[in-house]
Amino acid sequence: MRNFGLIFVLYHPTEEFLENLFKARVVCKNLVAVDNSPEADLHLHQLLRGQGMQVIFNHNEGGLAGAYNRGTELLLDQQCEVIFLLDQDSDIDASFFEDMLRDCNALGVEEFLVGPKVYEVNLQSCMPAFQREGNKGMPKRVRIDDEVKGMIPALFVISSGSAFSASAYRKLGPFREDYFIEYIDIEYGLRAVSQNVPVYMNAAVTMRQTTGKIERHGKTYTTNHGAGRRYYSARNAVHCIYIHRKYWGPQWVSTLLMVLQVLRVLQYEPQKLKKVTALLCGYGDGIFGRLGSFEERHPHIAAFCNGSKQQKVLANNSTPDMAREEQA
Repeated sequence: MRNFGLIFVLYHPTEEFLENLFKARVVCKNLVAVDNSPEADLHLHQLLRGQGMQVIFNHNEGGLAGAYNRGTELLLDQQCEVIFLLDQDSDIDASFFEDMLRDCNALGVEEFLVGPKVYEVNLQSCMPAFQREGNKGMPKRVRIDDEVKGMIPALFVISSGSAFSASAYRKLGPFREDYFIEYIDIEYGLRAVSQNVPVYMNAAVTMRQTTGKIERHGKTYTTNHGAGRRYYSARNAVHCIYIHRKYWGPQWVSTLLMVLQVLRVLQYEPQKLKKVTALLCGYGDGIFGRLGSFEERHPHIAAFCNGSKQQKVLANNSTPDMAREEQA
């Protein structure tokens, strides 16, 4: 079996989320807990180190992407050949790593990016795979709920639960910290495809995910994400689809996704003015390629949208909005 390690990202973890961490620790001895909380919980860090875990206090620098990169750098220094990512709201079985490594090894390649089949607990369905056919039009959505074996080619996989080889990371480079959160995994998957690194969903392995406060409304649903995350989802969608337009397709898709988010906020969610303001601001920044932290680029708008100049956008969940909007 290849030497592997796990990056487990924390953000103000609850007891339930810490239970997910301890479960993962039982089956993965080489674990790095990256705490992205704004303030250090020294008691928690001491507790985790006492149980043999490595702890990095990242202070949310570079957002979720920064947490992944700091953890990856540490594990690469420790000669890990395969690196797993896991967010605190993800639940895995005891055989998760063994099964994933077995199927990754069966690929017979040094460079790969593989994610499990992701079961969204609140929606009671699995995230679809997105595949590209030909050079025109949009990717097709492939339902995999009933698939129980085999590697399914995909344009991207969500970061939580995914495994990538050290060789792939060295070839592709770090996750985009100027994205901060949202579309980090989509961009990385499309980057991999563009550089001939294979990307798969492993139908034989399932991970359970609870994506925030998703609420279903008939045939559609809403994520109830805060205004800060709405900014990043609109902005990064525009930028990601543009730079990878060869593999994703027409640029108007990002506009459609933004419009859908606005409509669902207006229909179902509180804080409508703050969220719509953040969406429109993010869309405009995406058009002009203005990236980085919301708070640094637009301090007054971010303060209005987030409710406080000091409030940071949550970084404990990486399921891509594009996949969720398409899944509805």
